[in-house]
Amino acid sequence: MAEDSDLERTEPASPRRLEEARNKGNIPRSRELNTFAILMTAGTTLFIMGVPLAQGLMRLMKGGLTFDRALLNTPGLMWSILMQSLLDMLLLFYPLILALLIAALAAPILLGGWMLSTEALVPDFGRTNPLKGLGRLFSVTSLAELGKALAKSLVVGLIGYWVVWHYWEQMLSLATESVSSGTAHLAHLLSLSFILITSGMLLIVAIDVPFQLWEYSRKLRMTKEEVRQEMKESEGDPQLKSRIRAMQREAARRRMMSEVPKADVIVTNPTHYAVALRYDEKEMRAPRVVAKGSYLLAERIRELGAENGVMILRTPPLARALYKHAELDQEIPNALFAAVAEVLAYVYQLRSYNIGGGVKPELPATLPVPEGMDIVEETN
Repeated sequence: MAEDSDLERTEPASPRRLEEARNKGNIPRSRELNTFAILMTAGTTLFIMGVPLAQGLMRLMKGGLTFDRALLNTPGLMWSILMQSLLDMLLLFYPLILALLIAALAAPILLGGWMLSTEALVPDFGRTNPLKGLGRLFSVTSLAELGKALAKSLVVGLIGYWVVWHYWEQMLSLATESVSSGTAHLAHLLSLSFILITSGMLLIVAIDVPFQLWEYSRKLRMTKEEVRQEMKESEGDPQLKSRIRAMQREAARRRMMSEVPKADVIVTNPTHYAVALRYDEKEMRAPRVVAKGSYLLAERIRELGAENGVMILRTPPLARALYKHAELDQEIPNALFAAVAEVLAYVYQLRSYNIGGGVKPELPATLPVPEGMDIVEETN
């Protein structure tokens, strides 16, 4: 299908896709790195313990070929001697076995990390499809494997030829040495040659590891449609999210409008902005903004305030400053305390005048709104 074409897969794999692949046991691996680590570990271990190992093998061989007359009378001892010889050989080789086991476990972790998945054990009958098999036969991966095989043969062959040529005289001199010294010298030459030949694979590993990482990334690439679909599944449908946000805004607006009748005063622009303020000295440290809005919402706040007898004052600079700098259901900014205090003082004095009479208060013509907090009034 077109969407499965590599030409369509232009997007890097998402974290979710990488995690899904890892859960299925699909992680980057380099067989060359594993092989190099195991062979180099074996060569290094043999180089370190080659002489003691050779001497131990000689002792085991000598003991195994020694005939004891007691075996003629007690044939059952043969089995005990055989078991003891096997145990001695196991103890002799256990450092090498342990080192190889550690290398076999650690090498894959270096590239793909630790992973334990049972899905990799599930049979995949799709791999038996002959058409897919032919596709893999002529794929980039197959060509890369062929190139690596040729490169390994060439590198190992050249280094092997150099090792033989360089140590040829020492190899010939082994025939003139005693059995014990010749055995130790042979173990040293074999382990050193093994390390030198194996070290040539480091070049192959340096090429294969980046290739495997690139190939792994290429196989997990996604199409733009897959990226969009994943975003929908992980974050939700944008249209649905938009509807949810609209419903949340409407619910918040209803809650805000329900607070307007409780306000002490509504300051206006007069037509562009409206901000409702409330102050309760027993519950609040400072006046709070219980509702604010512009244009149609400001008009609705004024209408609702008028219906519930909330005082509405025309204070354009203060209304604009509160609309811009004050947050809903939060205390007013410190810089506007003085201006709001004068407004509330006027409101409380006017209430007292309406109840008991006396001198009618007047709202100050100019309120102390700091310069820069007022916003430019918009016009229709």
